[in-house]
Amino acid sequence: MYLREVLTKQQFAPLFSFDLNEGNTLVFNLSRSNQNTDFKNVQNAAGLSLYLHKELLAAQKNYGVGGYAENRIIYKRFSHFNNGSSAERHHHLGVDVWAPAYTDVFCPLPGEVHSFAYNGAPGDYGGALILRHQLETYTFYSLYGHLSMASLLHYKVGQHYGAVAKLGQLGDVHENVGWPPHLHFQLIKEIGNYQGDYPGVCTQEEKGRMLANCPNPNLILKVAFLP
Repeated sequence: MYLREVLTKQQFAPLFSFDLNEGNTLVFNLSRSNQNTDFKNVQNAAGLSLYLHKELLAAQKNYGVGGYAENRIIYKRFSHFNNGSSAERHHHLGVDVWAPAYTDVFCPLPGEVHSFAYNGAPGDYGGALILRHQLETYTFYSLYGHLSMASLLHYKVGQHYGAVAKLGQLGDVHENVGWPPHLHFQLIKEIGNYQGDYPGVCTQEEKGRMLANCPNPNLILKVAFLP
């Protein structure tokens, strides 16, 4: 049995105190296919925040979600993803949940702290936590990006978290090194030597290998209207 099948048959605790449903949550399209003029003109964090707010307001929703395997153009404004020395990274490997700053984030299944760090390059994760999980015969990892700096003060490598335990809070834009408040949630099969970090975006050439190593986080989120 593959990890995907194991995750599919399990039920997990919610990551938030609110449910993500079609009544309160909008699936954002931040891909190259989005031809909305406002989106195409986004140049900075303030512009992205304004665009997301307008979309939520128009749809009468409170939260946004989406992004797994999405081919995005918004990384072009960050040298961290497009420094000219290598192929541009633009395929997103996690699911983003857009919610207000300092929203609480909870542990979906038992795990222990593998590593954590503040990744401060413009456009990076800001505060990031990686948990190690054991489920049946599988060891895998979950990554929580864009956490508040205060959240990082509470972690210790090897620290155990049970399902529904509070992990931390979402950071504000000044802590998220250029991103509006949201959670980048990602699953990782093999993490190699990474500590407190793992690529959340990859190149076209890496896409097949990286998506195979980073299964769809909706296997844990279980948001019915996401693929």
